[in-house]
Amino acid sequence: MLVALFVVAGIVSPIFYRPQNIFNVLQQASALGVVSVGQTLVILSGGIDLSIASIMATSCVFAAALMAGKNSMVIPITLFCLAIGALAGFLNGIITTRRNAPPFIVTLGTALIFQGIRFVYTKGAPFGSIPSWLRFLGRGGIGFVPASVIIFLFLALVMEAILQRSAYGRKIYAVGDNKVAALYSGINVPNIILSVYALSGIFAAFGGLVLAGYLGFGDNWAGKGYELDAIAAVVVGGTSLAGGEGGMGGTVVGVLLITILSNIVLLAGLPYQFQQIVKGLVVAAAVIFYSFVKVSGERR
Repeated sequence: MLVALFVVAGIVSPIFYRPQNIFNVLQQASALGVVSVGQTLVILSGGIDLSIASIMATSCVFAAALMAGKNSMVIPITLFCLAIGALAGFLNGIITTRRNAPPFIVTLGTALIFQGIRFVYTKGAPFGSIPSWLRFLGRGGIGFVPASVIIFLFLALVMEAILQRSAYGRKIYAVGDNKVAALYSGINVPNIILSVYALSGIFAAFGGLVLAGYLGFGDNWAGKGYELDAIAAVVVGGTSLAGGEGGMGGTVVGVLLITILSNIVLLAGLPYQFQQIVKGLVVAAAVIFYSFVKVSGERR
């Protein structure tokens, strides 16, 4: 599908193959890719996280305001933003597991809380500036490869290795496949769920920093819609919304598919609304395709 999409993109607009456009597409995919890594972990465990876009925007706003254009503040404020993301994920996990609350509602509530926090902090007008080190993270590159893409692929590879080669990864799959069976197998299900939400919060905060470096300024609405795009990328990549099936390799491909689709719509000169239509059709087609494959496999 990805190869076919590359061909279609070239037919729609030859500009797509220009190195600068490819570079831009990869940069745009990176922030979405980072948060999609965290979303993959949550969905594999049988949950969902709608708070990631709000955490991204909060991280972006704090980065601009607290770093204030100073490279010396990049590391401490980065750690501070990651801690905020971990806290948000921890709250999602605690409420979901300890109160057996629906993750859809819990994470939606967290998104609204952090939206309110950043608007109170900025009074509706973000301030500060992004230092050059963080700008390099979002816009710089090593040769023809964007630095943000290297980071995204590195994180995806590390998490894929953890999922496939560690006891912790196998426990995530087990919890997503059947929570009751996992519990009776001696797995601490609440702690596993809590950990994936905390990781998702950390990845969302880091994705916000990458996006801040790409944008070059703080924005209260940075990452708007990324929560749904991340879910779309994960689902298109073959991870089941029911949990217990999928992986990071599919998510990487899904992120590229979603980003390239958006770029094709842009190059074709179509309104932004067409991006939503195309994304929706692709997600629906992916769900139908995987359902057909699953049913065919069960019949055999």
